Amino acid sequence: MNNIKVIVAGPRGKMGSAALRMIERSDNLQLAACVDRKYGGSQIKDIEGLPAFEAKIYEDPEVCLNEVEADVFIDLTTPEYGYKHTKLSLDHGVRPVVGTTGFTKDQLEELTEMAERKQLGAVIAPNFAIGAVLMMQFSKWAAKHFPDVEIIERHHDQKLDAPSGTAVKTAELIQEEREAKQQGHPNEKETMEGARGADSEGLKIHSVRLPGLVAHQEVMFGGLGETLTIKHDSINRDSFMTGVKLSVERVMEMDVLAYGLENLLD
Repeated sequence: MNNIKVIVAGPRGKMGSAALRMIERSDNLQLAACVDRKYGGSQIKDIEGLPAFEAKIYEDPEVCLNEVEADVFIDLTTPEYGYKHTKLSLDHGVRPVVGTTGFTKDQLEELTEMAERKQLGAVIAPNFAIGAVLMMQFSKWAAKHFPDVEIIERHHDQKLDAPSGTAVKTAELIQEEREAKQQGHPNEKETMEGARGADSEGLKIHSVRLPGLVAHQEVMFGGLGETLTIKHDSINRDSFMTGVKLSVERVMEMDVLAYGLENLLD
C-alpha cells in the first residue's frame, strides 16, 4: 500500500500524541500536517515531547485542508470540534477517522448522508480498542439470554461527555436484541436524584470520573441465581492505536460512513 497522507487534529492531547507515535512507527502512514489551537506555523518537531516530524501546525483546519494534500483526517479532540472537522474534511474530499464521542443522532445521520453523497469513506468509532469492540459484541450476544443488564463505565476526570460513547454504543447494540424492559422493583424510588444512573429503555448506565483512570467498562447481566460480567480495561492510550491504524487503512477502501469499529473487523 502506498503511503497514506494523514492530518492529525489535537496533536498535543494524550490521544493525539499517541496517534503521532503510531504514525512514527508505521511504514505506510505519512504525517502531512496537524491542526492545533496553538503554535500555528510551527513544526511538530518544535513542540517538546512530540515526535520529530517536519509537519506544519495549522490553527485553522479549513486553511490546512485547502493547503495540504492529504488522504485521511484523524480527529481525537472534542465533540464540538470533532463534528466540525468531520464535515470540513468530507467537504474537502478527505476521509475522516474520528475517535471523538458525543455526536448526536442527528449529527451522525447528517454525516452519514454526506459521506454517501460524496462517496467518501469515513469512520466514527466510540472506541478504537479491539478488546472494547469485542466486549460490546459479546454483550449484544449475551443480551439475548440476559435481558436484565446495567452498564458501569469509568473514565479519567477530563472526559467531557457522560455517559461515554462506548456505553451508549453498547446500549444500542444490546437493544437490538433486548426489548425495552423496566428493571428493578416497580415501586423503586431514588432518595437521591441520579442514584440509579441514566435510563435507556430501562437499561441503566452509570458513569464514574476519577483521576488515574483511562477507559474502563463493565456490562453486568443478572439472571435467576447467576450473574455475568463482561469487562474491558484500557490501561493506556496505546490500546486505541491498533484500531486507529486499521481505520486509516480501511477507510481508503470505503465509500460510506461506518459508525463503530466492529464494522471494519472480519
